[in-house]
Amino acid sequence: MKRSRLLIIVPATAAANNGNWQTAQRWSRMLRPTFQVTLAQGWNGEPFDVMLALHARRSAESIARWPRTQGADAVAPGLGVVLTGTDLYRDIQSDASAQASLAYAQQLVVLQECAPDALPVAVRPKARVIFQSVGLRQTAVKPGQLLRAVMVGHLREEKSPQTLFNAARRLKQHPDIHIDHIGDALDAELGRQAQACAAECPRYRWLGGLAHDVARRRIQRAHVLVHASRMEGGAHVVMEAICSGTPVLASRIPGNVGMLGAGYAGYFEHGNAQELADLLLRLRAEQKTADGLYRLLQAQCAQRAPLFAPAAEKAALTALMRDLLQYKTNPETALPHACA
Repeated sequence: MKRSRLLIIVPATAAANNGNWQTAQRWSRMLRPTFQVTLAQGWNGEPFDVMLALHARRSAESIARWPRTQGADAVAPGLGVVLTGTDLYRDIQSDASAQASLAYAQQLVVLQECAPDALPVAVRPKARVIFQSVGLRQTAVKPGQLLRAVMVGHLREEKSPQTLFNAARRLKQHPDIHIDHIGDALDAELGRQAQACAAECPRYRWLGGLAHDVARRRIQRAHVLVHASRMEGGAHVVMEAICSGTPVLASRIPGNVGMLGAGYAGYFEHGNAQELADLLLRLRAEQKTADGLYRLLQAQCAQRAPLFAPAAEKAALTALMRDLLQYKTNPETALPHACA
């Protein structure tokens, strides 16, 4: 039986090693047994049965060119648009091409459970949540003589690295709290700030960009992951920490709450370096107790881990493809899937 052809548009390359690329690669591996899958940065007009386009604005040209059967402004059968972060929490508010992508899509895919609330009311019935996945890793033994925190993310404004710099300065008199910072300086000025922080704070280390597996091993060995972002669509690094037995301290933004849950105990207000520093100090103080904050965060992360299982993601992707193909075959009767 001939397999349906799927095109995944990803506005990134393997060299970028960012979340969009990792998502596209993983989805390609999951769907290849059933579909003929092609990854590209844009659609060149070649016929495909289904197109999944990551990022409403960056993939807008391919989205706008995907054929529609009921006029220029109609929904495009077989088209799924995946909202991955800055498009969800910034671009669709003001960018006309991103807004058009929402209208053209047959299905809108978001990556965490708070994301549908950010969509215009008119298109929310087209949205479904698909949590991304990662394999479980055994929880590493964490040394008791210090607390090691790690932050993973390229240095750019959306990741709010200044929050970590400022927290590190508040903690420089505490030799038992060490902070590792992983990520390339996509903003040269932020790179200079990281170097200045390392010079001022001996226990803060900026390690630059590392290979994905190397970074994940550092997450696995750390006591806690810090995720200070200003906006997120559903961060890979959060689920990687959860599935490595490493609790998370995260900014209280919708993209993080949608991953960790509304009742999670490890939030600090975005940009509040003092609050982050206080949480790290509390974790260090309670490190040896059996019923402190650290144990609570571990338990809460363990409860969320099944959401990020590969089998769950693959089943959700397969259902998405089924609905996209059904709608393309019979657009009169196949309705958009409700938000899951």
